[in-house]
Amino acid sequence: MLFAIPLFTTVFTRTASTASLTSYILCIDFMNNLGHCNFEFIPSWLFTIFPPLKYLMYTPSYHSLHHTQFRINYSLFMPIYDYIYGTVDQALDGTYETSLRRGEDSPNVVHLTHLTTPESIYHLRLGFTSLASRPHSPKWYMWIMWPLTLTSVVWTWISGHSFVLVRNIFKKLKLQSWVIPRYNFQYLLQWRSESINGLIEEAILDANRKGVKILTLGLLNQGEELNGNGELYIQKHRDLTTKLVDGSSLTVAIVLHSIPKGTSQVLLKGKLNKLACAIAHALCARHIQVNLSSKDDHEKLKRSLNGKYGDNLIFSRTFSQEIWLVGDGLAEEEQKKAPKGTLFIPFSQFPPKQIREDCLYYSTPAMIIPRSLDNLDSCENWLPRRVMSAWRVAGIVHALEGWNVNECGSTMFNIEKAWEASLQHGFRPLALPAM
Repeated sequence: MLFAIPLFTTVFTRTASTASLTSYILCIDFMNNLGHCNFEFIPSWLFTIFPPLKYLMYTPSYHSLHHTQFRINYSLFMPIYDYIYGTVDQALDGTYETSLRRGEDSPNVVHLTHLTTPESIYHLRLGFTSLASRPHSPKWYMWIMWPLTLTSVVWTWISGHSFVLVRNIFKKLKLQSWVIPRYNFQYLLQWRSESINGLIEEAILDANRKGVKILTLGLLNQGEELNGNGELYIQKHRDLTTKLVDGSSLTVAIVLHSIPKGTSQVLLKGKLNKLACAIAHALCARHIQVNLSSKDDHEKLKRSLNGKYGDNLIFSRTFSQEIWLVGDGLAEEEQKKAPKGTLFIPFSQFPPKQIREDCLYYSTPAMIIPRSLDNLDSCENWLPRRVMSAWRVAGIVHALEGWNVNECGSTMFNIEKAWEASLQHGFRPLALPAM
């Protein structure tokens, strides 16, 4: 009601204009957000250059005292009235100076991800809340935003370092997600590999300087062709105290526990990478038949088994299996060969394109987070709210358990140990199919 008085006054006196109303509302909204942001960023030199400003504009420190103390700092936006009537908190100057000197909080765990599509920037927490609260998927109305989208692409193209996306706290651990300002298509350009590796390396070194315990490499930041699943950075900086985790052990565990009980055989499709090999080894050890349609992949895996459980590894030209474990590179033509009712379980960072309406597609490896993990109000890419990818969860579990080891390159942590630890800390498997 108070804020509306100037608006209605100009309307009743017939002196209102679009410019005055818009300017007034923007000014009020800006000052209101300024006072409630709970972060002091107004430099002291501003008041030194122009001393009267101290009485004409309040600071976040000024208004925070109004909420934490009693009967002080009443004025909104213009402290001059509190100075006139003697209701200014005597601790104001000290609180303001202390807030300016406060150092940045260093996280314990950092998840390093990147943008996916140009429109994905709207799904970040700094974008549209209504979009960020839902899984990322293409929307037809996004074409209206193309000028802003193009501007964001240009900004990310020239941006030279990662930025903090979100901060969380879980069991005394300070968690942060950092974003590399690059898109999927840029990771696929070979001539961009060196610059992208430079951005990732800079983020790792920055985390190391801040005392970060664990840094997880999300999405294509752990590409085998790009950096050898993170091995490049370990070899280049052997004095890193920050441990790099690619989450492969927990990812494999989630895939294994997603396979229905009683399954006797599966078809392994997609690129034969670190995860595919680990899944095949684990299934063969459990006497589950693993079928491969590629002769080269079959021979490669058979050699890696060193004669153990080799009978459970089958080269098959048929596509009759009802359980498909799929990674990157699954072609649409191959999906069409699957029998009706096939269950697709991805072990890839990105979900396969769903072209079969008569089949069931599981989500990419992920877990439901505990209720005690607060401030997670936006979705992680295509996952539902309050669901984290296995790669992100793995870093949190490593830090909680105090596993001071790297899990990258060809190195893999104990699969069952990672699974049990995640359950003990309140994470639960995501049993829902992909939307």
